[in-house]
Parts: sequence; C-alpha cells; structure tokens
Amino acid sequence: MSTPSNSEEFYEKLKGQLYETASWPTEYLYKFIIKSDIEKIAKLEALFNNLGAVINKTESKNGKYTSVSVNLHMRNPDAVIEKYKEVAEKVEGVISL
Repeated sequence: MSTPSNSEEFYEKLKGQLYETASWPTEYLYKFIIKSDIEKIAKLEALFNNLGAVINKTESKNGKYTSVSVNLHMRNPDAVIEKYKEVAEKVEGVISL
C-alpha cells in the first residue's frame, strides 16, 4: 500500500470480504503490532476507549514489540475500515493485521 489509490483499493477489497463473511452488526477483532512504547500503546488504546472494546496486549519474547488485540462490536464494514484508517493516521509505526 504505497500510494493512496492502492490503499483505497485494499480497503474496497476488505469491505467486500467483510460483507461476505459476517452478518452485521457483529463483533470484530482488530489485531495490531506496535513497538513496545508506552506512549504509542496508550495512543492506540485511547482510540478505542469508551466504545466497549476488550483490549488484550502481549509483549514479544524479547520485549521489542507488543501485539494489541481489540474486540469491538461494529455496526458495518464501513465502520471497521474507518477505524483502521484512524489508527493508521494517528499512531505512527503501527502494523495492522
């Protein structure tokens, strides 16, 4: 996803897959990898605060990275994609899985 058009293409494909594989609204599991930086992790968690999300964090074996799983009730694929875009825009260096 090096250019905005590729990014939009990716999100359109994801949107189609989400509509095909789930009945909406549904529980959605976001997974992110981020450097084990307390500020970055807090920033990521803050984006899901007050939404009823269940957040689990697991540090890598060497402690360099942290896996963050966020389980959240989402109303539709557009809302899922909107949240992915918000995370990418506001949290530097995050990898979405």
